[in-house]
Amino acid sequence: MRRPLIGVTTSRRSGWRIFPLVALNVWFAGGRAVRWGAGRPADVASIDGLIIGGGDDISPDLYGGDLVTSARLDPARDALERRLVGEAQDQGKPVLGICRGAQMINIALGGTLDQDAYATHADSRYYRTILPKKTVRVLSGTRLVQLTGNAPMKVNALHSQAVDKLGEGLRIAARDSGGMIQAVESTRDPFALGVQWHPEHLIYAHRQRAIFRALVAAARAGMARDSQIEAAANAAT
Repeated sequence: MRRPLIGVTTSRRSGWRIFPLVALNVWFAGGRAVRWGAGRPADVASIDGLIIGGGDDISPDLYGGDLVTSARLDPARDALERRLVGEAQDQGKPVLGICRGAQMINIALGGTLDQDAYATHADSRYYRTILPKKTVRVLSGTRLVQLTGNAPMKVNALHSQAVDKLGEGLRIAARDSGGMIQAVESTRDPFALGVQWHPEHLIYAHRQRAIFRALVAAARAGMARDSQIEAAANAAT
């Protein structure tokens, strides 16, 4: 069987350096990646899976929030990614969200964001680094724990916003030491997982590579019309 083709959305500012990292992770996981962005053609029917990458804050217009003056927005990218997540759901294609991408999955499914998450979660340590300094605890009984195990993980953090109200069909998969949501996942097919950190920068870590293996396994299962969530869970073994 051919390698599943994974569409990857990126920022116009940083996509040139981030996409190669994501593509390398996807290749190691058994897939191949194509870069998408605002102003580029993007057709969910042409791919087998989708990654919504990191980048700028998401406009509160999408979920009825108030604008934070420090936010840096990209409305064209917001519109593109919201459409892509919706189409992926409709077409039964698996989705992985990275940082902003986790938030976009939640919004596209009807959820909201906390725009000042570190004020809400005063006990959460604020980091802004690609180095693995933040401690994340994956919740028992989740799909994510099947991939990573339940030992605390050290991850990186570049975000100020976080998931607040959950979107339809999602559940919390991980929190940090202050209780802030750090991962969400779908409870049914098609597979969807959003992580608040950047696993593409942690390619040396087995548990982070398992996240990309899960997406590619789900994409391959979707191609064969098998259970995506079951295939993703088996990707860790």
